[in-house]
Amino acid sequence: MTAEPLPDWSTPPPGGWTADDMDELPPGVPRMELIDGALVLLSPQTRFHSQVMRRLANVLEDAAPEGVDVLLEMTMKLGKHQRPEPDVLVYRHEEGDEGHVDWYRATHVPPEDALIAVEVVSEEPRDRDRTTKPLKYAQAGIPHFWRIERVDGGPAIHVYELDGVRDPRYVPITIARERLKVDVPFPIDIDVRALGRR
Repeated sequence: MTAEPLPDWSTPPPGGWTADDMDELPPGVPRMELIDGALVLLSPQTRFHSQVMRRLANVLEDAAPEGVDVLLEMTMKLGKHQRPEPDVLVYRHEEGDEGHVDWYRATHVPPEDALIAVEVVSEEPRDRDRTTKPLKYAQAGIPHFWRIERVDGGPAIHVYELDGVRDPRYVPITIARERLKVDVPFPIDIDVRALGRR
């Protein structure tokens, strides 16, 4: 039995990959994100990563006010050659809001709608999660960034807020290992240890 040939996604088109190209990839290709015009294959998740991501999304969804939704592993078009995929994304969504992407067909979230981008740090993409992607999120004007690290067997949430207009960057607000209580972008109270409990 012969194997099927690889699809042509393995060769960049003239001029490199763009954020719009991501919607034109053939069915069956692995999950990927686009960073600086390069397709980046996403590694398999650990159980810790998957569990923390899912539980956090549930807590955020319960706390979210009307018109705010939470998605897992949804890309954002941040520019012609940028389409990263945060692990958890909190964003504004108004029903019937003309001019926005069709909610039922959308394959990405516009960055102007994003409120919090969350990365659960894994071994392989550690540098991307800690430096590259937060820089892209800040440059796109996303007001809040959370980075979750595994520390002593449990999660620690590093909370950042956007600072600066001409040179936007994230400034650290707090690190929560037991409980996280914040008032922005809306009131959130999280039992951090419970996110990683087996």
